[in-house]
Amino acid sequence: MAAAALEIIREPGRAAALLQPARITILDLCREPNSASGIGREIGLPRQQVNYHMRELEREGYLEFVEERRKGNCLERLVRATARRYLVSPEALGRLGDIPENRRDRFSAAWLVATAARAIRELAILSIRARTAGKRIATLTLETGIRFRNPAERNAFAEELATKMAELVAKYHDATAPGGRQFRCFTGVYPAITRTEEAEGKARLD
Repeated sequence: MAAAALEIIREPGRAAALLQPARITILDLCREPNSASGIGREIGLPRQQVNYHMRELEREGYLEFVEERRKGNCLERLVRATARRYLVSPEALGRLGDIPENRRDRFSAAWLVATAARAIRELAILSIRARTAGKRIATLTLETGIRFRNPAERNAFAEELATKMAELVAKYHDATAPGGRQFRCFTGVYPAITRTEEAEGKARLD
């Protein structure tokens, strides 16, 4: 089976098993089939230590067995990562990663983060269902950038965007359609990052 494009980690135990520097490095080196001895040579750790981390990663479902092949007098066990990318969902933090419903504020960064977190959580569930059924998820992503002249125009843009979205929803939403399917749609606006972390750190020192 081909590796998934993205796996979203939702359980605290699975997140804890991954979030160790050595294991992250090992998983990165297992994008293609690899072995404990091969990885040990690349990162300068004893094979036994690498093997321990790999067993833990395999136990949690991050690595999968590929094959065994003979190398000299030994059998080398090859494994590979189950996904090309991994993302830890905020729900892995339990209540610490949650934003209470009563804090809704469309201009709040916290609510934007909470909305994005909900999307990640729900897409994780849908991804599992889709892979099990051998289907793709019907999604649409629109992304662009905009530079406002001043805060007043930014606020005017927000109001017009909200109005247009309400008009589109009213036009296409049909709560009684027998064959219809509910979709979730959200739009987020936040300041773009224009400097790299390295440049920002240098600017603080200058």
